[in-house]
Amino acid sequence: MPKALHIGSEVADALAAGEAVVALESTIFSTLGLPEPANRECFQRVIAALRHGGAVPALCGVLDGVAVLGADSAQAERLFGGSTKLAARDLSAAVAAGLAVGVTTVSATATLAAAAGVEVFATGGIGGVHRGVEHSGDVSADLEALARHPVIVVSAGVKAFLDVALTFERLETLGVTVLGWRTDRFPAFYVRDGGPVLSHTVNDAHQVAETLRAASVLGHRSGILVVNPIPSDAELNADELSEALVSAETAVRRDGVSGGDITPAVLARLSEQTSGANVAANIALAESNAAVAAEIAVALPEQM
Repeated sequence: MPKALHIGSEVADALAAGEAVVALESTIFSTLGLPEPANRECFQRVIAALRHGGAVPALCGVLDGVAVLGADSAQAERLFGGSTKLAARDLSAAVAAGLAVGVTTVSATATLAAAAGVEVFATGGIGGVHRGVEHSGDVSADLEALARHPVIVVSAGVKAFLDVALTFERLETLGVTVLGWRTDRFPAFYVRDGGPVLSHTVNDAHQVAETLRAASVLGHRSGILVVNPIPSDAELNADELSEALVSAETAVRRDGVSGGDITPAVLARLSEQTSGANVAANIALAESNAAVAAEIAVALPEQM
């Protein structure tokens, strides 16, 4: 059988040397996550933040039937134009079918990171429990992936159009440790305070690293979610955002959108509703998360 997973040379060298590596999903950098040219700007700023912090970026995706962790510049260009979104459950089928281009979600990226031995992953926001779940049963695979893989995921909480409280409860049920990065409130992507109060707050990267190492020793093999609120100067107005979200969700549901297509459809509508303000906020929080992830990745070897 052909090789299913390819690790880029820079990432492979960094892992062999025990250096800091941070995994990146590719959905956020494709037009499914952000429109052109914002997706490329976001990628450039995230990469710059990681390298400035001393970490090697490991962009993930599926190309020509091979799962890639550590895409080079040419491969990244192909992923920017990817239109097939892959969750963890889709990875093996995509590889077996020889899929030309597939962009990875949080669940797929966490899976690839764990397979390659990468312990830190930076993203924008994770998926979670959708509003109206009692009728749709719609819960993102991201939550199960967080519970299954011992990877530190740095995000700005959950996407704002989800049921934040129910998502927080589901993370607790699944046994996912949630650490607030210098905050005691669970953020909701575009806003710093999503509602739930956190039990655990960390003030530096070494505390996060120590938590992962302690979890390993104690036999708790789930992932760790580090929630980093969007920078205050990039935060959207909560009331205006709520109105825009209701309008965007109503339109998307009316159009019959469901499953994995909901997120890109809502984001597109939301961009219209906010005159693009949500795009600038998305870039700012992704860059901030990358900077935090780099700090954590650099601190990890010190806890070996």
